[in-house]
Amino acid sequence: MNKEEIKKILPHRDPILLVDRVIEKGNDYIIAEKEITSDNPIFKGHFPNYPIYPGVYIIEGMAQAAGLMLLKGEEIPLFLGIDYARFKAEVKPNCVLRYEIKLKEKKQNIVFVDAKAYVDKKLVAKAQLMLGVKG
Repeated sequence: MNKEEIKKILPHRDPILLVDRVIEKGNDYIIAEKEITSDNPIFKGHFPNYPIYPGVYIIEGMAQAAGLMLLKGEEIPLFLGIDYARFKAEVKPNCVLRYEIKLKEKKQNIVFVDAKAYVDKKLVAKAQLMLGVKG
């Protein structure tokens, strides 16, 4: 799935659309990626002399990837909670951030997922996310 196909599912748009492509998707998992380029405007302020991709953007990207796994039509994804978030390594410009999301539990319209982010197969962040779907 490319960015244009993603935009048909997610309501997010640049500069806050944080998924560039879906590599693989099943009913209970998704693998997606985001290109972290050096010309990303976030690096002008975070931090000009030592650019690091913000952790909150990594978490939001994982939530968006989870939304792509969950959404079926015109629904709106709702980001409801974060537990056990940990950042394991810095994400620097000019890399590919890979999101791996697995469904953990589903209760009516509430979903819990295990989310991990990698750069070059190295774990850079992980969290448990709670999401909802508003139809």
